[in-house]
Amino acid sequence: MSRGRLIVFEGPEGAGKTTQLGLLAAWLTSRGIDHVRVREPGGTALGDEARRLLLDTPGGLDPRAEALLFMASRAALVAAVIAPALERGTLVLADRYFLSTYAYQIAGRGLPESEVRSANALATAGVSPDLTLLFAVPAPERAARAAARGLPDRIERAGDAFHGRVERAFAMFLSPNWQAAHPEAGPVRPIDGGGDAESVFARVRAALGERWPDLAMAGAPAAPAPGRR
Repeated sequence: MSRGRLIVFEGPEGAGKTTQLGLLAAWLTSRGIDHVRVREPGGTALGDEARRLLLDTPGGLDPRAEALLFMASRAALVAAVIAPALERGTLVLADRYFLSTYAYQIAGRGLPESEVRSANALATAGVSPDLTLLFAVPAPERAARAAARGLPDRIERAGDAFHGRVERAFAMFLSPNWQAAHPEAGPVRPIDGGGDAESVFARVRAALGERWPDLAMAGAPAAPAPGRR
């Protein structure tokens, strides 16, 4: 049995990654393709509790405590869900993975990169993405989307300067030099997230088809026999 594939959806707040992951999950289901959908933080009992603490703790968290809560959630998710699914040959769709940690905790919070990368290596146990789709959307459109979601969580309330650092970090991740220096990140593919959801999803399908033609064709309806309608 071949190993499954880990596809990660990344981007700053309001980039539309969660919507696109949902559309891809529905598309895969319609074609009978087995897959598992996860989000960070969360997905296990420990991860769900870490999510509550990370997003809703009043009064804030020390940046180191914040980073380690993310790592604990990730370690539990990899061990209990992601790694077993990949070993079964299952496709895994992840709403955020460790590039978010690199953007939010290293660039956003200013934590030492070497220490965060070491902690992440421990948490992921060598499970790297086979492809990361990184969504980019103009700031005004992202702000409108985020506002439409309702009350912001603790991280969304971190301020414009923080989110500016995060956005610049995500853009940096597309650099070939950055990717060469961070092989654990795997290939990162930019996706224009602007416009309506269906147009963006067409770009997602095109990116996946370029990477894995078999995935693009899997479950496609058979062509009708000659002479039949």
